[in-house]
Amino acid sequence: MAKTSRKPISAHVERRLWAESAGKCMNPDCRADLFISNGDIAERAHIVPYCESAENTFDNLILICPNCHTNFDKNSAFTADEVREWKSIRHAEIDRVFGKTFSSFDDLRKEAAPLLARNKSIYENYYMKDKRRLWDVFEKEIIVNNRKLCTMFESNLCLFQNHKDNSFSNQAAVRDFIDHAKEFEATRDETERQRSILFPEVINSIFGIQPIEGALLPSAESLELLIEELDEQGRFIDVSLDAERPLLQMMENGKETVVYLDDTPRIRQMYHDARCFRRAEMRLDSLIFALKHFHLCGKKATRKSKTNLREYIAKGKCFLFVYEYCLSYAELARLAPAEHTVVVNLHRWNGKQCISEEAKELAEQINVKLLDMDSFFPFVRKL
Repeated sequence: MAKTSRKPISAHVERRLWAESAGKCMNPDCRADLFISNGDIAERAHIVPYCESAENTFDNLILICPNCHTNFDKNSAFTADEVREWKSIRHAEIDRVFGKTFSSFDDLRKEAAPLLARNKSIYENYYMKDKRRLWDVFEKEIIVNNRKLCTMFESNLCLFQNHKDNSFSNQAAVRDFIDHAKEFEATRDETERQRSILFPEVINSIFGIQPIEGALLPSAESLELLIEELDEQGRFIDVSLDAERPLLQMMENGKETVVYLDDTPRIRQMYHDARCFRRAEMRLDSLIFALKHFHLCGKKATRKSKTNLREYIAKGKCFLFVYEYCLSYAELARLAPAEHTVVVNLHRWNGKQCISEEAKELAEQINVKLLDMDSFFPFVRKL
């Protein structure tokens, strides 16, 4: 009588097995790494022998290393019930190791960022370069990493910046990632590029892996508070507002790191962590526009202090930037600028009316120069 051939293990079951394993032999007393440099050593063991059950179901299959497979099948070192229990043990291990709550986003980032970076490397080097054979080999590592990441994220959603508008919410992006990872684990076919939930690129921005070019967050006050916080931690290096792409330089994990100010999801997360979201009294984009004019005119503007973004020295003159619909006598008196200071109102919606007559009279008395933006540009060129 002809021997009946085995049914193949479905791609869906295979992917669930990899996610369940966390990339290690499912024997809790072994836990050997299943991934090696050029692939994996995993073997698919039937808990109830295929010849008895003809079952290639998720519940009847388990990923183990070759040694444990031999000990189970040939040496009867473990019973079927013992091997079945390994699934429950591994599930509890994943929850315990990856489902712990972190005290800060920075602690979570240290655990999650390497997994995200590895996934990005696999995707870009194999899938995007149409290296299908290698993609088939290493894709399962993404599945394993995604299961770990989902467990971490689901237990620590409160650490992510949130907003009622999902387009401004890092937490919403994390939820999208969780949905994407679950779909990615569940499906695998030739329509890969047409998945209904694609990987949200925002995730790599949030964790500092790959910046995106977004929009500047408007509040200069928020950036000043972030700089103060980083400075207190000994992590602040510099901020370059007149750079072609404005950026913040800081220490992270013992290394100098550049964070672009238009890398919106990452900046949002940093503001959230430092509790420094503030209403925009001074618009950051207007301040940057003015500072870039110094650069365009070949004039160097240097901040008077590293944590104050409003006061600069250029060609021996002190510039103080404000953002007022109409700079009043009271506001100028409150600012109390030093003699010979050039006070520049960045607000342009009110035209020439952005400086009150009373403020102009006070400026003459205290020997201070007041400029609107239309006057500021030629003033800088003549410095």
